Amino acid sequence: MSPEPREPALVVGFDLDMTLIDTRPGFAATLALAPHHPPERIAPLVESFRVHYPGHAVAPTLAFPGAHEALAAVRRHGGRSIVVTGEHPPDAGLHVEALGLDVDELVGGVWGVERAAALTEHGATVFVGDHVYDVEGARAAGALSVSVPTGGCTAQELRDAGTDVVLGDLSDFPAWLDEHVLARRLRALEDDLVALGSVLVAYSGGADSAFLLAAAVRALGPERVGAGTAYSDSLPHSERSPALAFAHRLGVTTLTPRTREMEREGYRANAGDRCYFCKAELLDVLAPLARQNGFAHVATGTNADDAVAGFRPGIRAAAERGARTPLRDAGLTKDQVRAASRSWGLPTWDKPAAACLSSRVAYGVEVSPFRLGRIERAESAVRSVLRSAGVEARNLRVRDLGDRACLEVDAEHVQQVSDLPEVLDALHDAGFADARVDPRGFRSGSMNERLGEPERFR
Repeated sequence: MSPEPREPALVVGFDLDMTLIDTRPGFAATLALAPHHPPERIAPLVESFRVHYPGHAVAPTLAFPGAHEALAAVRRHGGRSIVVTGEHPPDAGLHVEALGLDVDELVGGVWGVERAAALTEHGATVFVGDHVYDVEGARAAGALSVSVPTGGCTAQELRDAGTDVVLGDLSDFPAWLDEHVLARRLRALEDDLVALGSVLVAYSGGADSAFLLAAAVRALGPERVGAGTAYSDSLPHSERSPALAFAHRLGVTTLTPRTREMEREGYRANAGDRCYFCKAELLDVLAPLARQNGFAHVATGTNADDAVAGFRPGIRAAAERGARTPLRDAGLTKDQVRAASRSWGLPTWDKPAAACLSSRVAYGVEVSPFRLGRIERAESAVRSVLRSAGVEARNLRVRDLGDRACLEVDAEHVQQVSDLPEVLDALHDAGFADARVDPRGFRSGSMNERLGEPERFR
C-alpha cells in the first residue's frame, strides 16, 4: 500500500490584541484609572479592571479587517489556528466567542518568548503578530514570524526585530498563505522525489501527470525519469501526440506499452469498480517495464483532492500494487498543481480535465471498442460544430447511456449548444440513434451520480 500523506500539519498561531482584534475601544470603555496612583493602589485597580472588563470591553471590541478571512484561509488549507495571547484567558475567550473567531485552541497569559512553549506544544510553524515581542516568541519557537503593523510597532521596527514577513494587514494574509503553503508543498514534493531515486511516471498527458513528470525531472534529472503512457482503446488518439511531445521536450525516456484492460471481465462489465481493473492493468504492465528500464518506482498523478473525493477504486488498485503518489503525499491539490504548472511555464496548466473514454459509458453498460470509438467520433464532431458556430466550450463530454447519448458542455454554453440543430445531427451521424443535451451542464464524475439513481431517472 502507498504510505499515508507525509506533509506536516499546518498550524498557524495568532496573537489576539491588535492582531486579530482592535481592543482599544474596549480598553477605553473599561479604564477608570486616574493619571497617578500610589504603588499600593495598583494591584486593587488591576483587579477592578478585570472585574469590569467583561461587561465593558467585549461589546465595543471589533475584529480587524481580514481577521475572519485569515482564519478561514488556514481552515481552507486543512490547517489549525491557535491564539496565543498575553491577555487574561477568560477575557480572551470572551472576545473569541463574541466575534465568532474560528480558532482551535486558545492559550492566554503568556508574553514574548514565553509564547514559544505554547507554539511548540501545538506544532505551530507560523506565528502572526503585531509587536516585536511576537517576533521574539516566533523566533524562539523556530516558527516563521509574520507581522502586521496594526499595533504599536512600525513595519521597520518589526523588520529590525527579525520578522520574516511584514504584511499591510490581515487582509493580505490569505494570499500570502496560499503562496507559503504551495511553496512548502513543492519542497515536500521535491524531497519525496529525491528520496525515490528514480521513477517511471504513469503519464496520461493530463495536467496532474504532466506536472509530476516535470517535477521529477527538476528533482532527479531526465536520465532518472521515465514517462509510461499506456495505449489502449480508452485513450483518445487526439491525446497521444501532444503527450509524447511534452515528454520528449523534457528529455525523459518514453514508453508506450499496449494495455489490455478490455480483456479483464471486470473492466468490460463496467460496474462501479471499473477503474479498479483499469488501474490494475496499467500498474501490472508498467511495474515490470520500470524494473527492466532501471526505474526504482512507479508513480501516479493522484493528487490530494483525488484522495478525498469519495469513490475511487482506481486509487485502491494502484496502492495495492505499490504505486507511489508524490503529489498526494505532498498535499498538493488540483488548484495548486495548476498554479505551480503555470508558474513553471508548463502548457498543461490550463488543460481541461480529460478522463479516459470509458468514463463516458454509463455503469452497467458493457465497455467495448465499438462504444469507445463511437464516443470519440461524436466528441470530435461536436467540437467541430461548436468551433464553426463560435462556441468556445472548454469542457465537453458525450455520455453513452446505452440506448442514447447525453452531451454535457460547460453550463454557460448549454443554451447556445441546445439551439444548434447541427449538434444533435453530429451525434446521430457518429452512431447514436437518440441524443440530447444535458440541461445541467458538464459535471466531472457525473456518471457516479447514477450509481444510486432509480432506473427511471437514468
